[in-house]
Amino acid sequence: MPAELLYGIAISLITVALHALASVFLVKTMLALGSRFRIRHPVRALLLGMMFTGAVLTFAHLLEVGIWALAYVCVDGVTNDHDAYYLAFVNFTTLGYGDLLPAPHWRVLGPVTAANGMLLFGWSTALIFAVLTRLSELLGVHRAGHHPPLNVVPRRSDERE
Repeated sequence: MPAELLYGIAISLITVALHALASVFLVKTMLALGSRFRIRHPVRALLLGMMFTGAVLTFAHLLEVGIWALAYVCVDGVTNDHDAYYLAFVNFTTLGYGDLLPAPHWRVLGPVTAANGMLLFGWSTALIFAVLTRLSELLGVHRAGHHPPLNVVPRRSDERE
């Protein structure tokens, strides 16, 4: 079990590095684009920025699943490439159907894959929120005449200050 656990940790570090690269790319790109598209259509620019963010993160997750699939293939954890990607996807997304399992001596990779997937999906969620918040500020979407900021709750008239 220690060998498969160490192998899983090594694969996790590779996927975390890939996610870090995708995150840096997104932040730099969104900040650069956000400062250029302020003028005419800030809401449209925000929508396009969020669509781009979602697309990049989805692509990153698909690559990360592919890395896990390759990891399963490299240790003969599954019988074919298609099963490897399916197994990696089911584990990475924590679906855990149980219809396909890795070879008995590599079963610990399933939970390690799932833990890695949860971490990276949580990271993506935080990044989406950060990009949305920052782009809203850069584009001035929260100013008068546009939508209110997402984190403001209107005060009731009977509340004291």
